[in-house]
This record gives sequence, C-alpha cells and structure tokens, in this order.
Amino acid sequence: MKKIVIIFLSLVALIVGLYGLLYSKWFLTAFPIGFLFGFFLQKGDLCASSAMSEVIMFKDRSKIWGFWVAIVTTMLSISIIDFFGFIDVNPKAFYWMNYLVGGVLFGVGIVLAGGCISGVLYKSGTGNINSIMALMSIPFGIAAVEVGPFKEFNLWMKTFVINGSNGEPLTLYYLTGIPYLLLAIIFVVGTILYLLFRRKRFEFSMALNRSWKPWIAGIAIGILSLFAYLSSNASGRNYALGVTHGVYHNALLFFENKDNLNIVTEKPVQKVQAVNSNIKGDQQVISAKKKVSGWLILVVIGLVAGSLVSGLLSGQAKLLPKDPHQTVIALIGGFLVGSGAAFAEGCSIGNILSGWGMMSIGNFEFGIVVVLANWITTYFYLMGGNFQNK
Repeated sequence: MKKIVIIFLSLVALIVGLYGLLYSKWFLTAFPIGFLFGFFLQKGDLCASSAMSEVIMFKDRSKIWGFWVAIVTTMLSISIIDFFGFIDVNPKAFYWMNYLVGGVLFGVGIVLAGGCISGVLYKSGTGNINSIMALMSIPFGIAAVEVGPFKEFNLWMKTFVINGSNGEPLTLYYLTGIPYLLLAIIFVVGTILYLLFRRKRFEFSMALNRSWKPWIAGIAIGILSLFAYLSSNASGRNYALGVTHGVYHNALLFFENKDNLNIVTEKPVQKVQAVNSNIKGDQQVISAKKKVSGWLILVVIGLVAGSLVSGLLSGQAKLLPKDPHQTVIALIGGFLVGSGAAFAEGCSIGNILSGWGMMSIGNFEFGIVVVLANWITTYFYLMGGNFQNK
C-alpha cells in the first residue's frame, strides 16, 4: 500500500507538471514545485520554528544553518533570473508596524503550534496530529485579519510605511547602491567561506530513504526557488515561494461560494480600452470577486503530498496520538500563526526565505522580531524558564 501511494503521488506530480509545460498551463507546474518543496522540507526536517527553538533548547544550530543556506541560495537564484530579465523582482514594502505586530504574534504562535505554516503543512503530511489541528485554525487567524474583526486595525497599521525617495520598496540594494546580483554573490561567498572556516565536511547523504543534512535540503530549496518564481510569475503572481495565502485560498474553496471567487491562473492580458458596456460590466463583476491564486492552491496541495511521499520513504509517516493538552495549545497557536502571518502578509517562507531572498528591509525586521519572539516563548513555554532544561 505504501509503495502504491508513493508511486501514485509521484506520477501525478510528474504528469501534471509535464502537462503544464507542454500546454503552457503554467499554474499547473505549481503542483510538482510544491511536491518537491514538501519533499525537501521533510527530508531536512527544515521547519523554521524548530530551527529557531533548537538554538537555545539544545544548542543545535544545524537547522538554522540549513535555513540560512536556503535563504542565500534563494538570493542567488532570484537575482540571476532578475538580472537576465525573466522577472521584475517584487520586494515587499516596509510596513514596519505590521511586521512588528505580525512578527510577535507569528513568533509566539509557531512555538505553540509546533511549527511555522510550511512546517505545519509538511508535518501534517506525515501524520502529526498537533500540526493537523494547527493547520485547521490557521485559516481562521488569517480571515480574522483580512475580512474579520482585525481588518480595520490591519489597514490602519499599513498607513505606517517607509518607502524610497521615488516610492520604491526599501531593499538592501537600494540602501547600499550595490547591484542585487553582486550583493547575492557576496552573501553566497561569505556563507561558503564561513563553511570552510568551520571545516564542515561535505557529506552528500542524498539517499531517498534517509534524512538529509538541513543545509543540503536548504540548497535544494534555494534552487527550487528559481523555478518557483518563474512558474509563479507566468501564472499571474509576481512573487517567489510562499504558502500563507495558499492555505487560506484552499480554505476558501471549501467554505466560500465558488461564484464569489476569481481563481487566477495566468497573467492578465493587456486589453484595448473596452467600448462595449457589457464588457465593462463583466470586468466589474470579476473585480468584485475574491481573488485567489490557483498557483498557491496547488503549491500547498503539492507540499503536503511531497512530504507524505518523503515520510513514507523514510518510514516517518505515522499517525501518532498526542497529549490532548498539547493539541488544544496547537489549535490556539495555529490561530496566532495565521493572524500574525496575515498582519505581516507572509510567513517564514514568503517573508523570510523569499523576502530576505529579495533583501526587503521590512522582511528583515519581521524575521528578527519572529526569532526574538520565538526564543522568549521557547524559554518560558518549552523550557520552563530554565536554560538547563533540555
């Protein structure tokens, strides 16, 4: 049965991806990209939340190092396709208050939930009950900010924005005047030099039925980011990897009337000014619908499928019972994760992996706040306020 599931899901990812390539249905390539993303995350056990927490809990920096490798590889990947004109890089604006509030909620929530959004997704794929419960509450946290009681507060916070002199988003290359590609190369070279200085051995244990070193998974994810951005851009979404709104948009498919949704699967066609009033009316109806991304929807589905296949191959996909108390806490944590990600318009993937990859100053702020909030919550909740507790 396990082999059948592995073969079936792998073939689905391959066939859907090939069909999307052959017939220029670029949004379909999101499924194999998500599949590989989930596979790599599970192989390296590369959850941003545990990567941060384990630094102070176990003095283990291997996962945070793997996540950093993923970031700098993403920097290089995105800067290359931007340099050759395949995309127009799209860093996020510096909504400093949103990143502060969202970062605190997200940083606390990921500890209680037992994972960030991508972490919860890939752990759900391998049967983690707490992650499944957290995943159920994340869309409600997002909805509370985007369409619920915190909507006006979120919009008010967005009035606190810092832009460049011509209104452009603040980035590291804008502030320094150093070209994006050159900065990315500097980060990559610096990371390699640090690796050599620490004399880490390059052990490529890439067997499919074994776990990977976190930094190997990080390299794979960073390279995948290049193809993800190209696929996303061709599907009407000019941004790199992200999962926050993919979770929310999947939830909308279940809870929202399909007639109220505008599922975007390709770049909008530049049309000549309409002279027919009916055409204008149709366009107004479409714009009134809730916009959801077909690309993000398939990435999230593919991520869970890929993590399941990875877990089955290594024997780690098991539905195990959890302490009910922890499950309730995970449910609450999921709500905080969702609301924090909604305030900050992204999670550890959209704002840290991709956001730092595009060197957005606002996303640097978000990442730092998340790390600090994670460490404080880890210290009191997981360690009981005792650094000797392991």
